[in-house]
Formats: sequence, structure tokens, C-alpha cells
Amino acid sequence: MAASLYTLSLLLIAGAVAQTCESNQLKVSYPAPIAADGWEYRLVAQGMKKPRSLLFDLDGALIVLDAGVGILRFTLQDNGGSCVSVAQNATLLANKDLNHGLALSEDGKTIYASSQEDVYSWAYDSKSSSLSSDSRRTLITNMTNEDHMTRTLLLSRKQPGTLIVSRGSDEDSDADAQVLNNGLSQIRKFDIGSLNDKSQPFDFLEGDVLGWGLRNSVGVAENPVDGGIWSVENSVDEVTRNGEDIQLNNPGDELNFHGYVNGSAGSLREVGGNYGYPLCYALWETDNFPSIGDLKTGDQFPGGNIKTLSDATCKSDYVAPRLTFPAHTAPLDIKFNKDTTAAYISFHGSSCTLTRKTVNRKPPVGYRIASVNFSNGQPTSASDSRDAAVDVLTTPDLDNCPGNCFRPVGMAWDSQDRMFFASDSTGEVFVLRRTDSSGGSSNTSSGSGSNDSAGASLFVPRIVVAVGAVIAGLLLA
Repeated sequence: MAASLYTLSLLLIAGAVAQTCESNQLKVSYPAPIAADGWEYRLVAQGMKKPRSLLFDLDGALIVLDAGVGILRFTLQDNGGSCVSVAQNATLLANKDLNHGLALSEDGKTIYASSQEDVYSWAYDSKSSSLSSDSRRTLITNMTNEDHMTRTLLLSRKQPGTLIVSRGSDEDSDADAQVLNNGLSQIRKFDIGSLNDKSQPFDFLEGDVLGWGLRNSVGVAENPVDGGIWSVENSVDEVTRNGEDIQLNNPGDELNFHGYVNGSAGSLREVGGNYGYPLCYALWETDNFPSIGDLKTGDQFPGGNIKTLSDATCKSDYVAPRLTFPAHTAPLDIKFNKDTTAAYISFHGSSCTLTRKTVNRKPPVGYRIASVNFSNGQPTSASDSRDAAVDVLTTPDLDNCPGNCFRPVGMAWDSQDRMFFASDSTGEVFVLRRTDSSGGSSNTSSGSGSNDSAGASLFVPRIVVAVGAVIAGLLLA
């Protein structure tokens, strides 16, 4: 009997750990990310140039905006769990000018995408897997600037016909962003439902301001329950305080709340407020911060070259972040789960800047996907929390970054509540899913995974330990 139980235990454990997927044997070429307890993931597609944004059409196909290439469509073979592979792929539209933004109408018949200058729409038929290039229409224009050239798109589901567009700054610390009518470092919304066949495109400055003073808020999301608009902000690379260089750990990146898509302010003083850039920034690291006074994490302070503002003025005159993250982690997308108990954020990671051509932080930080718990439409953590973002998928050795690790960007949920995400630097798309029943974020960041492959489903479920313990007890009885 002991031998039989021993054999059974080996079979159960081997089956649980291996989670083989014969239809998908793809592997990463770098040390594979590590999944937190209760999660598993798998590499689904590779060979793209720079995949940035993802969504699913009404027939379950994965649509990818591949920057500098165009819009791609992947028909997936789904064998359950994380065993997903590409059955067929096609280029819906070849357009090298498209660089990030991607959205789909609620009826699934229109695709939206953005270049540095414009937002476009095309007629789309998911049944025939076709996008009509002749149907292209320019909806929004006049957005050209250097440095931050992506234009994030969010099509509201709570207020149909409303398209939200995020536009970044012209340089690291851009004085022109202090002027609202310059259109820089802003999130605006547009009533594209009001356009008819004879309408001219909106000028970007014609949109309603949801927020400004936002250096580069690439990730924008709508709470699917209450319509709250949230963004994740990439703060400046270089900043001083009282003449001291503090850029290693300050200022922090941010999670910002912009009120509701219907125009109500909620807990904000007003919708369309100024969030501080390029004058005031959020404090992350309080240790050794010059003249800290009573500042705490999340409080705003003036940049080193700003002589006319005080800490108190930054607090009273500008909208502080709801949460603050470590400096240079570069959050690039945010997605709520279905019941809005958590928001998931992709942290692209510290990297070379366009101006200095040097790494903006050593050792590197970021290169992960994390979750933030929500309740009643707001984060459960206090605004000065330093551990609100809980790791879901992490890089095993940050010393390999940025050149030899995954860099998550766009994310999208499928109909089975699996999260697909892009890694732009490696040209890959992955699937990530929970293996437990919890809907929110886990309280542990421990996990398991191979350091050389994402070809297997990378997790070790708790049942392995439980089965092993039971069988061991029987063997000893």
C-alpha cells in the first residue's frame, strides 16, 4: 500500500506542477518572470516589433497595436486554463505611424487607434476578420509634440460616445505644460458620438479637460461600476531639493483620480484639476529627504528650480495623487477586474531617457505587474501607503534589466477573466490567470517559476503541498 500511495503522490504532484500544454511550447529567451502565489502565466505569441495595446473583439480574437507596424489580429486556440496558443494571425492594417492607442466600439464595429498627431477610426468586421482601410476617418488632431509621443485612448462604457485621450509632455520638465491652452500633459474627453459624416475633426484643445499637470499619464482606465476615471502617471527623471540631487528615489510615480466620466467630481475639488507638473511632484522616499518637515509619502513638493512655491502651496493648489509608487517604475497601463475589487497596473521599468541616453535609475526598478485593492470605487490603502501595490508577476533578477527581461505594457481581460498582456521590448504577448478563487490582490508576493522558460504553466498550487502532507501521514501511520 505504501508503494502505491507513493506512486500516486508522484503522479499527482507531477501533474499539478507540470501543467503541460502540448499546443503551446513557446519559451522566453531571458530569465522568466515569477508569478505570485495563486497565479500562473504562459507565453502566447512572440515575434512582434513593439506590441503596446491589446483588446478582444466580440468574437474573442486578440487585437494588438504593434507600434511601427500596425494593427494585428490573433485567433486563439484555447485548451483551458493558461493553455492558450495562436491558431491564426493576420495584419488588419499596416500603418507605421500608429504607436500606442487602441480602442473598440461597444458594438464591435469600429476600431480606434492613434498616431503622434491624430486619432483615427476604421470600420471593422470581426466575423470576416477585416478592417476597411478605405473607411479611415480622422476624429481628433493637433497633438504633435516630441519626447512623449503616445496618445492613450479610452472609450467609455458608462457614457457611450465619449473618447478619452491622454497626451504627454514635450520634454522631461516642460515649462510649456504650465499653460492649459498649450494642450500638453493633459487628459481630455471628446464627444465623438456627436460627429456626423460632414463633421471636421476635433482639435485636441476642444476636448473637455479631465486633468492637466500630468507629465505622461500613459495608463488610463474607467471603473466599470461607477465610471470613475483613473490614470497612472510617469513622473520626471531629474529633480533636486535644496540643491541636492534626489532623483534616485524621488519623485514617485502616481495613481490619480479624475472624477467621473459624467463630469461629477466625487471626492475631488473639481474635475479637470491641475495635478502639479511641472511645478510640484509627489514624494516617495522620505529617508534623507532634504528639509522634509511634516511631509509624508504622497505629499507634493516643488521642483528644485521652482523658487516661487512652497510645500504648503503645492498641497493647497494642486491635486495630490491617490497613491504614490517608487520613482522610475514607469506604470503604463491600468485595468480593473470585473467586480472592481482590484486594479492591475503594469510597471514598464526604469530605462534610458531620450535626453541623457543613460539609465534613469540603478539598480533598476519596476518590470512587474501589480494589483491595488479597491472598495467602493477607491483604493483601500491610505494615500501615504508604501505597499499598496502587491506583486503579481515580477522579474527574478532586476540586474538583467532593461536589456534582458520582460517589460509589461498594455493589458486586456478576455471573457474568462484571464489577463493578456504585452511585453514591448521582447515583442511578446502572455496570458496571466488566477489559480485560486480570490478576486482581489494577494497579500503575498511569493511565487514560483522557471528561470529559463515560460513554456510551462508557471505555478505550484497549494494542493500539491496538501496532497503531499496527507499521503505522508498515511505512509507514517
